Amino acid sequence: MSYSQATARQPKHYTWEQIETARRQPVPQHIAIVPDGNRRWAAQASQDPNNGHRQGSRSVIHLVEAAGELGIKTVTLYAFSTENWSRTQAEVDFLMDLLEANILQYTEQLVINGARLETIGDLSALSPRLQQLLADAKERSKGGDTLTLVLAINYGSRDEMCRAIRRLVVDSEEGKIAKEAIDEQVVSRYLDTAQFGDPDLFIRTSGEMRISNFLLWQLCYTELVFSKVLWPDFAPHHLLEAVCEFQNRKRRFGA
Repeated sequence: MSYSQATARQPKHYTWEQIETARRQPVPQHIAIVPDGNRRWAAQASQDPNNGHRQGSRSVIHLVEAAGELGIKTVTLYAFSTENWSRTQAEVDFLMDLLEANILQYTEQLVINGARLETIGDLSALSPRLQQLLADAKERSKGGDTLTLVLAINYGSRDEMCRAIRRLVVDSEEGKIAKEAIDEQVVSRYLDTAQFGDPDLFIRTSGEMRISNFLLWQLCYTELVFSKVLWPDFAPHHLLEAVCEFQNRKRRFGA
């Protein structure tokens, strides 16, 4: 489904003229998303929670296609947090299996759409099979230049900072960097997101209004948008609405 096909189901108050205007104005080059609400979507539909996760995973490929056509260059998606391990073993196992299935099913579509897959987080906790699938998908899609999809897997911002500090301490002790040279730019180079930069726009779905240990350093001056739409129902026109809200804000960066 193309971006234009998906937006054809937009609310009546949203016109094609507004869509074209949004495409002409500057769009956020990097958006970060917390895709929340899968289990609540399933509960409202009187379905098994796993069906909510399945439906939510289908929203990702449409979001990537829409983001690419809007001119967004990087999408960082909170796929599995360090805190998610505290869920039941059955749900964790299902989420890992679903991630494997999605990689196998959608990598080719990412390649067709010119998207490149990357990850952040500590992948060492994942199964060897899943680690290999991710590595293969990254290699297969490395030529994509339309958009980079960054999956945050076993990611927590505080864990990321701890890992970065440990590496920074080691390099300092080995004389690779002087303590006096450590500044914000240096710290940023040790974070998982070093090659992607800070997000311009943060979106969290389902009406929850918190960041949840996601990109705490990187969101310093990011514009925040909280959508009441549950993630499985989050469609390209909802992304467009968030982009339009971003475009209507004035970013001052503390000035």
